[in-house]
Amino acid sequence: MSVAHACVDVYQGAVAALVPYFVAQRAYSYAAASGVVLAASLLSSLVQPLFGALTDRWAMPWLLPVSALAAGTGVALSGVTGSYALTLAVVAVSGAGVAAYHPEAARAARAAAAGSHTAMGRFSLGGNVGFALAPLLVAAVAATGGLRASPLLVVPALVGAALCAAVVRSAGPGAGGAGAPVPAGRDDWPSFLRLSGAVACRSVVFVGLSAFVSLYVRERTGGGEAAGTAALCVLYTGGAAGTVAGGRLAERYGRLTVVRRSYALTVLAVAGVALVPGPAVYGCVALASAGLYVPFSLHLTLGQDYLPRRIGTASGVTLGLAVSVGGLSAPVLGALADTTSLRTALLPLIALPLLGRLLLWGLREPAPAPAPPRTREPDAR
Repeated sequence: MSVAHACVDVYQGAVAALVPYFVAQRAYSYAAASGVVLAASLLSSLVQPLFGALTDRWAMPWLLPVSALAAGTGVALSGVTGSYALTLAVVAVSGAGVAAYHPEAARAARAAAAGSHTAMGRFSLGGNVGFALAPLLVAAVAATGGLRASPLLVVPALVGAALCAAVVRSAGPGAGGAGAPVPAGRDDWPSFLRLSGAVACRSVVFVGLSAFVSLYVRERTGGGEAAGTAALCVLYTGGAAGTVAGGRLAERYGRLTVVRRSYALTVLAVAGVALVPGPAVYGCVALASAGLYVPFSLHLTLGQDYLPRRIGTASGVTLGLAVSVGGLSAPVLGALADTTSLRTALLPLIALPLLGRLLLWGLREPAPAPAPPRTREPDAR
């Protein structure tokens, strides 16, 4: 599940990694390029909670391989489309694939993790590794033939679909889905909504940095494409390390303590990205990455424990809707960058983790919800 998660989340990172190539090879404005990020996020924002609610009612394991293929196909076609509108359409298909994947994948991962924060951190790590590899993968493909070589980007989707199909076969029919007993416990919607608001703040910061840090660092340091790609890799790779650390720290200090401190660190780190001159910006990007990613898997398990009777819905919102909200802000940041500068567009991102920290104020640690059953159904014979 972790490796398959990496194969799918490559396509979330790939959209941001393609932005500099759209600007350079298609002469897109910052606003137009950020519209591509919006296209990937908008449909995902709308449909991911729907898929979460559906998986709360029915087992839909077939979504795993199908959604992996959809996520990859949309991005693979984005470089060979003949118009801006068609580019937006295929990227939206990719976003829908990502949206369909996460609720069912989070349910399967929770069953395998059996309540372990560290194990869920490993599942989340897979997605972060996919993000981290995305700019390298896009750069390698673009080097072979520019945007016209984008069909090669479908390869991770084929691998992810094969792995998901293997998971579905090994889990057996209906495992952890329809017919499973509804977990005991009371859904705490007020706490869940406050958590979701904090995740949305984190998302706007992350998407804003993902979309523009490559261009900003190139401008800030005077480097070329390699300098921008390196900054994006630091953002994503640091996140992979932060996700692993988050699970371990939570088991020692508690989830909410770790999440709150991470948001405080993010305020300082994002300020450094926008204001610190020269190569030191890479260190600030690394700190921002840690602050944004340490709480990543903890958001998921907290959301599931606040809504123990709606695991799919909680997963769809914390992994999908709240995260995808960041994409909705991308055109606003792009328009601001067009009319002022990239640095000015990044400055509002400093306040958002502070708002997220305030939303987390006073939240209490929820009782862990039981993990979904992972046993195979009895053989009818």
